[in-house]
Amino acid sequence: MSLIGKEIEEFAAKAFHKGEFIDIQSEDLKGHWSVVCFYPADFTFVCPTELEDLQEQYGTLKDLGVEVYSVSTDTHFTHKAWHDHSDAISKIEYIMIGDPNHKITQIFDVLDEEEGLAQRGTFIIDPDGIVQSMEINADGIGRDASILVDKIKAAQYVRSHPGEVCPAKWKEGAETLKPSLDLVGKI
Repeated sequence: MSLIGKEIEEFAAKAFHKGEFIDIQSEDLKGHWSVVCFYPADFTFVCPTELEDLQEQYGTLKDLGVEVYSVSTDTHFTHKAWHDHSDAISKIEYIMIGDPNHKITQIFDVLDEEEGLAQRGTFIIDPDGIVQSMEINADGIGRDASILVDKIKAAQYVRSHPGEVCPAKWKEGAETLKPSLDLVGKI
């Protein structure tokens, strides 16, 4: 089932952020662009490489008006312990949400029920709380956050330019398309 074009469902959770435990609600993902990055578990192997890569793009994402939320089925306490003991994770400045009751992973349909862990899902959510992009990878396939930056820029462009679409490999400043009868069969 695709979540594209659907508003995120309500949730509330505990998170670890900049040395503190905070409360997060689905409403916190609205009013700005959001990226929700699910990963299987803390203290694993591919996950810290992905989260560190996401941190390397965090400044660029913030400049684009995007807030980042990572989510696993671990608790916010586990996130703090991982943050305190991993060189890669200690760099993280974005919010790390705990989902031990699996509510958020079920809402986003990324729960591996057999393992009780989140799959590698990435979601781009617009300021209205509507999912604009989603990608889910197998456990052994790490993500590249630089590609995420390009997707955000395309999503923001399309939102601010009704009637235009971004073709494959679109980069900021490149030409877009205006779907019309005149364009049919000419691409």
